[in-house]
Amino acid sequence: MYFSFSGRLGRRALSLCLAFITTMQAHALTLDQALTEAGRQAPSLAAQVADRQAARSAAIPAGELPDPRVTLGLQNLPIQGDAAWDVNAERMTMQRIGLMQEVPSRAKREARVELAQAGIALADAQQSVELLDVQQATTQAWISTLAVERKLVVFRQLYAENRLFAKAVEARLAGGRGLAADSVGPREEAATLADREDQLLREEIQMRAQLRRWVGDFAAQQLSGGWPQWPVDAERYRDNLQRHPQLEVFDPLQRQAEARVDGALAEKKPDWSWGLDYLRRSREFGDMVSLNVTFDLPVFSASRQDPAIDAERAGLARVYAQREAVVRLYRLELTDELAEYQRLERTLVRSEQTLLPLAEEKVGLAMTDYRAGKGELGGVIVAREQLIAVRLRHIDLTRDRSLSNARLHFAFGADRP
Repeated sequence: MYFSFSGRLGRRALSLCLAFITTMQAHALTLDQALTEAGRQAPSLAAQVADRQAARSAAIPAGELPDPRVTLGLQNLPIQGDAAWDVNAERMTMQRIGLMQEVPSRAKREARVELAQAGIALADAQQSVELLDVQQATTQAWISTLAVERKLVVFRQLYAENRLFAKAVEARLAGGRGLAADSVGPREEAATLADREDQLLREEIQMRAQLRRWVGDFAAQQLSGGWPQWPVDAERYRDNLQRHPQLEVFDPLQRQAEARVDGALAEKKPDWSWGLDYLRRSREFGDMVSLNVTFDLPVFSASRQDPAIDAERAGLARVYAQREAVVRLYRLELTDELAEYQRLERTLVRSEQTLLPLAEEKVGLAMTDYRAGKGELGGVIVAREQLIAVRLRHIDLTRDRSLSNARLHFAFGADRP
């Protein structure tokens, strides 16, 4: 059929068609769009941004001196005799106003600054981990939703095949062959297909609810694009393992633990403070000024500072051990995931090259025998059920391979700075 778009009316029709196509494309959700929206909408990422801002704000006063103190007082006020409570009766009575400043040791302040800077790095690393989790969860939800959509497309094809199947049974019965009960078979199959389709529709609602968690209202759109596929490179994965965001979290955790050790060691170094007091007396006596400096005396370190130092060093050792445990866990996960991906790849190839063609051939042969009067309708129904199962399983295998591929990519394959 040939359509001409010449003339004003034709150009108008062409514009409408192009606008319709553009609108349909604009309302189709690709995986890249889903990842973009998840990065923009995910509440957990917004929480991480707030954590980063909090860490940066908390680092500002880390190395500052404590606020100075103002002291007010009344000294040497008599409380007995005729001069009791008279501020002017006794020459030693003084009104005092003073200023005091505590000065922690430089080592303590440096440890606090390092602890705060490590907190900023930790917030950055945790945001990277959260972004990875959001991307992976969004991709899994998108792939699972796509699998359901592909199954529903298959069901439309199955309904069309069921109608052809029913016509073939009717034709055989009209020719005076077969049993009257055979007419029930296609209708039973159609009812069974409807039950399965209802289950798929429920599953689609569930999958879109999962997708909505990450992309909001965009989850209502039809999906666009095929199964995502990233290059599978075992050597690259192993090289990237040490740069996994979850492992990079341990770098600032180690810095924090080391800063705490430094802070505990700094407790052995005395702090000091200075104070300046202005002492005002009655008019006939001169005013006075007092200047004082105080120092801490950490003379009982064996029962005070040393246990705290040992505790912080134990915390640092714990961080080292936890990191090694996570490294071993990810090595195991990488080995298992690679083996699972390779298994799914081989199984999918067998399904596509062997099981699907054989199932389709079996249905064709069963129908040929049935039309020729050599086979029973039950054999055709069994063959068709097997074909339906193989088709749906093929989609499941494709979904599972894509999910495995996504897990490998986001955990070990994504580019790291």
